[in-house]
Amino acid sequence: MKQYNTAQMQKRSQLLLRQWAAILAVAALFAAFNFSMYQVLTRRLAGNFDGTFQARMIDLESYLPHQEETKLPETHTSLTLTGDLPVLDGATALVPVYAAVIHNLYPEGCVTFEGGTFSDDNSTGENFAADSVMQYKNTVRGYKAVVDGETDVFFGAGPSKEQEAYAKEQGVTLVYVPIGLEAFVFFVNEKNPVDGLTSDQIRKIYSGEYTNWSDVGGANRTINPVSRLAGSGSQTSFLKFMGDTPVGGKSLFALTGGAIGFSFRYYMEGIVENEAVKIISLDGVYPSADHIRDRSYPLVSSFYAIYREDNSNENISVLISWLLSEEGQRLVEESGYVRVVE
Repeated sequence: MKQYNTAQMQKRSQLLLRQWAAILAVAALFAAFNFSMYQVLTRRLAGNFDGTFQARMIDLESYLPHQEETKLPETHTSLTLTGDLPVLDGATALVPVYAAVIHNLYPEGCVTFEGGTFSDDNSTGENFAADSVMQYKNTVRGYKAVVDGETDVFFGAGPSKEQEAYAKEQGVTLVYVPIGLEAFVFFVNEKNPVDGLTSDQIRKIYSGEYTNWSDVGGANRTINPVSRLAGSGSQTSFLKFMGDTPVGGKSLFALTGGAIGFSFRYYMEGIVENEAVKIISLDGVYPSADHIRDRSYPLVSSFYAIYREDNSNENISVLISWLLSEEGQRLVEESGYVRVVE
């Protein structure tokens, strides 16, 4: 009986050893897999992106009107709005413009917040109070707000087809007044050796015809074409740029490649100020302020002050006239953009 128990115990010990060996082998396999994934994906992504293509929002608190440490310009103006103050909203890329209008033309105390103060937890502006003359719904929600009458004047690029359709469905006619010029730009990581592309090359990248940077004179590395949220001003401008060229899909391997993205010039240079990216030339022309002004850069477009045609607020026409005056156009320039009226 004793010998039987000893043999049985030996078998159990051997079985236990084999089980532990199997567990350690599986653990080692997973460790090796995770390490390889880190080397192949995570590490390469970190080196490629450097935070460049992560979602970035404006530091809204730095552009609040009537604050001591605001980044908004102060300019001499002969106009002070009183009475029925138009509620202003706008695209992320144009916060410096419409916030500067409030800062210079509106009385203090008209920008209000739920709870009384701006909250860092609400960096996209959702804690603006209902009675605040400054709102921040961004382009995706902002067009709907102006159509629905929640906003009096929206500052933004032209609408998407869906935004135009919504206004038509609601029986609303929107008025678009050009107040400044901006460039739609493409950007890459600062370490990417490519400094410029042609319009045709970029369309071939986003259609999926070109999938490697070597196709456009760059390094032998996969291209990761990055798009934006549907309905955003930059995505709408991008689709207009693509025209009849369909946007193609991309493989999972693109995530390990070198990215290309798009936005607006001052948003990248003046608001985000990310040194890990560089704006590239398009068709041989760099999107400098001078090249925007003389329109030699191929993707120059107006941005607008947009309002409902049937809005009865008399201060809207006063504001629009001022924006097109020398004082208003100077404020557009001092906010970082290019004037539309010389």
